[in-house]
Amino acid sequence: MSAELPIACALGASDMSQRLGEMAALGAAALLDVRHVGRHAELRFAARTGVRERVEAVVAAESECCAFLTMRVTGARDAIVLTIDAPEGAEPVQQELVDAFAGAPQAGS
Repeated sequence: MSAELPIACALGASDMSQRLGEMAALGAAALLDVRHVGRHAELRFAARTGVRERVEAVVAAESECCAFLTMRVTGARDAIVLTIDAPEGAEPVQQELVDAFAGAPQAGS
């Protein structure tokens, strides 16, 4: 029997705002491309010094509060690739993260 993780973010409002700001700053500095289809998103960041570490730091932090998402960081020849896969029902959370990296206005902003 597998235990499903609850689809809920464990961050408080101020922590969430700060985290989304960090994502927006990273996206503004290095995001090259977003491919988002259904429950699978792929974000490509410039393979510059420090970018992979910043992406990995966000993934580590998000894995603590949104454990229901599957996030992976890989390197391509010319980019750092972040994939975010969401289980059914978690699409709005996944969309919020993608939007944050892309610099899209957040709900309540």
